[in-house]
Amino acid sequence: MTGGQPPMGSIVAANRKTLMLFSGRANPALADEIGEVLGVAPTPTELYDFPNGEIFVRYEDSVRGSDAFVVQSVNDPVNHRLMETLVMIDALKRGSAKRITAVLPYYPYARQDKKHRGREPISARLVADLLKTAGANRILTVDLHTAQIQGFFDGPVDHLFALPLLAEHVERTYAGQPLTVVAPDSGRVRVAERWTDRLGGCPLAFIHKTRDVATPGQVVANRVVGDVADRVCVIVDDEIQTGGTVCKAADLLFAAGAADVVVTATHGVMPDPSAERIKNSRIKEVVVTNTLPLPPEKQIDKLAVLSIAPLLARAIREVFDDGSVTTLFGGLS
Repeated sequence: MTGGQPPMGSIVAANRKTLMLFSGRANPALADEIGEVLGVAPTPTELYDFPNGEIFVRYEDSVRGSDAFVVQSVNDPVNHRLMETLVMIDALKRGSAKRITAVLPYYPYARQDKKHRGREPISARLVADLLKTAGANRILTVDLHTAQIQGFFDGPVDHLFALPLLAEHVERTYAGQPLTVVAPDSGRVRVAERWTDRLGGCPLAFIHKTRDVATPGQVVANRVVGDVADRVCVIVDDEIQTGGTVCKAADLLFAAGAADVVVTATHGVMPDPSAERIKNSRIKEVVVTNTLPLPPEKQIDKLAVLSIAPLLARAIREVFDDGSVTTLFGGLS
């Protein structure tokens, strides 16, 4: 080596990527759990609101050249959490992070993925545009309301599925009992078919219902289609909002002779009065993941919360190592 140049080994070391984890304020417990699996603690961050409601962020460590992963569950207040995410991403971009991945276990505005009537927005696309403009190079999320939302973002989108985690709980808890997988509406039949494959080819049923597009969250359940008599019925959905859909579905299933009703959903949004509604229903158990934080008053006895952190940590590791996130899909993509 001549000319005072450093040894090749030091050049490689200087260019080695650094994985850095960052947590918003929505669900810091999930970010901490992801960090424990990865062996990387979330980076210390100054993050607070000014008296007028504006958000300030500053990272206490250098982020230059890092492979940055921003973990944020965009829960209530949704708009504040979304803006916080954008500000965090912008700070990383201006701090010269090499690549920024927005880890959004729950993608906001996902239900507004198309126009039902004239003069309506497609807000899910707007969120994707905002993330891109702020500086996100990639999105990592779990169980989008509709898969086509992946196409709204101009960059890689890693769409993970909680089905294996939820199905394992159902298999373990209700082993030996006859099961029927139930789609709460015709739009979830494809997901329900994946469940039946996972549960050994058990019967599939669905709830035929109508929805009032002028009244969000309000449905009129009509009838059960499929074999549910004397069986444990497993309702599968992507999220629980008011709880009205699953409670009405459970009533119909019991009227059709179901032995028990179990509800599984990836995202437990559960605004009031969903917890009370489910508590007072005949539903035996509701199984969700911790993509969204649930305050103590909503953690009712019927509720089982499974951790999504190991799956997210594995996906983050694959992205960082330039590996294949598809291997985590379990054939569900």
